[in-house]
Amino acid sequence: MSTTRAVAFTAAIIASTSAISADVQFSQKLNAEAGTLVLFKNEHISASYPFLHEMTQQQLEKAMLAAQFNGKYGDFVEVLAPTNSNYDRIVIAGIGHINELNKSTMTKLGGNLHGYLLKKKVKLAEVAFDDIKGAIPNSELAAELAHGIRLRDHTFDEYKTSTVSHDLRYLFDVENTEATEHSYQQLMHIQQGVFLARDLTSEVASEMTPVDFANSAKELESLGVTVTVLTPNEMKALGMNALEGVGRGSVDGSRLVVAHYKGSDTPPIALIGKGITFDSGGYSIKTGASIARMKSDMAGAAAALGTVKTMALSKAKVNVVAVMGMAANMVSQYSIAPGDVLRTAQGITVEVVNTDAEGRLVLSDAMWYARTYFKPDIMIDIATLTGSKVSALGDRYAGIFSADDELVTQLTVAGKTVNEQVWRLPLGYEDQLKSDIADLKNIGSGGPGATTAAAFLQHFAGDTRWVHLDIAGNALASKSQGEVPAGGTGFGVRLLSEWLLSN
Repeated sequence: MSTTRAVAFTAAIIASTSAISADVQFSQKLNAEAGTLVLFKNEHISASYPFLHEMTQQQLEKAMLAAQFNGKYGDFVEVLAPTNSNYDRIVIAGIGHINELNKSTMTKLGGNLHGYLLKKKVKLAEVAFDDIKGAIPNSELAAELAHGIRLRDHTFDEYKTSTVSHDLRYLFDVENTEATEHSYQQLMHIQQGVFLARDLTSEVASEMTPVDFANSAKELESLGVTVTVLTPNEMKALGMNALEGVGRGSVDGSRLVVAHYKGSDTPPIALIGKGITFDSGGYSIKTGASIARMKSDMAGAAAALGTVKTMALSKAKVNVVAVMGMAANMVSQYSIAPGDVLRTAQGITVEVVNTDAEGRLVLSDAMWYARTYFKPDIMIDIATLTGSKVSALGDRYAGIFSADDELVTQLTVAGKTVNEQVWRLPLGYEDQLKSDIADLKNIGSGGPGATTAAAFLQHFAGDTRWVHLDIAGNALASKSQGEVPAGGTGFGVRLLSEWLLSN
């Protein structure tokens, strides 16, 4: 344990409509203040904490033996009022095999540690991190643990008349404060992008219309992001009848929101986000309890915008544009009806067999716009697109579709790195989209629904390298787990940011 002079770094509180109460500091020694001390133990390796009094160590050893605690990753054991110590409690966290520690495991551990300490109503936690030695530098592991803490701490409290404050301050002892600060700074930028996406997703539909989303996007102009918004009349003039058509049943109609961060002169990467701010299903109306969660059907657009915010805050040397098709899929006398035919901007006609398969319609015109006006090198669309994806993969994996093996591999690795995992599903079944009166139907007449939806979108990718991410089931969390709290998850921001910054 280092005894050199402490040089503290305090993380700035993220500006957000949500509550952030965890404060993180990095130092080169612990202050031994009254509060909670957090220690770590490797699996199957004897714990040694020479900076503690001998009697305190003996007490910890007895507690671990009684609890059959051997340092398994994610397990916790605690001792209250430890002997010969100023601390109120000591918590030992299991980290498994030290060489298996990485970004994803430390981030998840940070989230679970924060959840554990919140339940104990802890106000101050000193984290003895200086002795953690692994394949990854101590500074990076500490930054990732703090990252998980802050990600878990984020909550959306906009509509709670009273909230319980759980302000919790963390003091980490680390080998090198400067290196830890540097590692954490980039993670803070990613956090801000995640928090934006979470807030947009968690907001109620009446307060997050396509116009409201566009206004939120315009706030990024202060970061050097160029934001363009197309109205229904402007879209109709461009022939974007699919995107415009989905929003006809709502008061304000559809919007196309474009947020461009140009951090380099290379050909841009286009992120195409599905932005259905509420999905009633249209005349193919949804039934059952699931309709109450349809405010989250714009989570793809939220993730695309959050990623652009992260890149702008990071001043990343990337050229990235988010093109987001925004609409509320509502029922009115102006709504498109089952059996209608829409002509997309690309010129492909689509028979709307089911108005609840609207996401692929808004994406089709958004993809055309991105290709036509930005000529991207790579195009990635992200959408809460199909219930079939949830049936296939649940909520622990997003579905990834592409004919580009290299991009699939890169995004799969990025997902594993940040705990936003993807699983490849096949393209195909194009024959299921044949229509008697148009070029395509908007749903398949059989076959796996997630795949036929991806096959539909492939018609609008042209010759551009393209990936489709189906994040249905990943956008909302029913309970807090790891670094993800209940509510909007911001899924996709960390995945896309890791990929952009690494490739």
